Amino acid sequence: MATNTIDRFADQVRETPPPREPRAPGRFSRFLERNGAYFFLFPAIAYLAVFTVFPLIRGVLLSFTATKLVNPSGGRPVGLENYEYLLSSDRFWASVVTTLLYTLFSVVFSVGIGTGGAILLNKAFRGRAIVRAIATIPWAVPTVAAALIFVWIYNNEQGILNRTTMALGLGQHGWLIDPRYGLFSVVLATVWKLTPLVMLVMLSALQSVPQELREASWVDGATRLQSFRAVTLPHIMPTIRVITLLMTIWSIRRFEIIFLITGGGPLDATNTLVVNVYRTAFQDQNLGRAAAIGALGLVLSLLVTVVYFIVEQIQERQENQR
Repeated sequence: MATNTIDRFADQVRETPPPREPRAPGRFSRFLERNGAYFFLFPAIAYLAVFTVFPLIRGVLLSFTATKLVNPSGGRPVGLENYEYLLSSDRFWASVVTTLLYTLFSVVFSVGIGTGGAILLNKAFRGRAIVRAIATIPWAVPTVAAALIFVWIYNNEQGILNRTTMALGLGQHGWLIDPRYGLFSVVLATVWKLTPLVMLVMLSALQSVPQELREASWVDGATRLQSFRAVTLPHIMPTIRVITLLMTIWSIRRFEIIFLITGGGPLDATNTLVVNVYRTAFQDQNLGRAAAIGALGLVLSLLVTVVYFIVEQIQERQENQR
């Protein structure tokens, strides 16, 4: 019986075909394995090349020509003449100062108020979800609608801001016609529009802070402020730095809300670099000089980015030394 079983097993082994060796991958399979990632990256790279890199290069080349709006393809090369004119122009330097002031106030107040609001909304209280939803409304409002809202608020006769100041005995002010208030007007509108974005980002960062560390600091006798400085702030500081950098770059290149509210006025009080580009290109009809202003604005954004990374590296070295 055992002999018959062994014989049948031997017959099955002899009849079973040997396993096939795995086929070597073909050339196309090996090519996809080595370069498949590039196929997924190609659409994004192509988009950036067509809509960002090419216009950027074209704009820089345009800045070295004397190109007029009425003849955009007939500009003659002038070398650095546009840059020499701008660097000796008081109006250009005034727009640089206005851009820096607008950026400084917008970023400081947006990040400060947004972070404070996020800390408040991170606490548990009744109706927190509703308050969070309401706080995001300014960010959801289209920029054009937000600009029109503030134009109505700043109206000299019927605006709610002037009605409020008059009720408080502070008098009536020309928010959109007085150069003293022009920058304040656009900064207030910008902060109202962008603070919810900062608040959402910082709220996400605050929720990632381990609750155990905060509770441990309270057990050790730390106050709420001391716990925030020792535990919470180090965890959210990288997010604060990143959102500050992004807000700074966005503020340098912001155009629509400034142009829709003041148009760069009154008396160039809100004539930032980007607004100056528009005025030079479409009012003065000088495309070459406008491209030069844009190139200098790009340099300013790159300088801000370089400073950010230098500060980031210094802080990392200090943390590693600790």
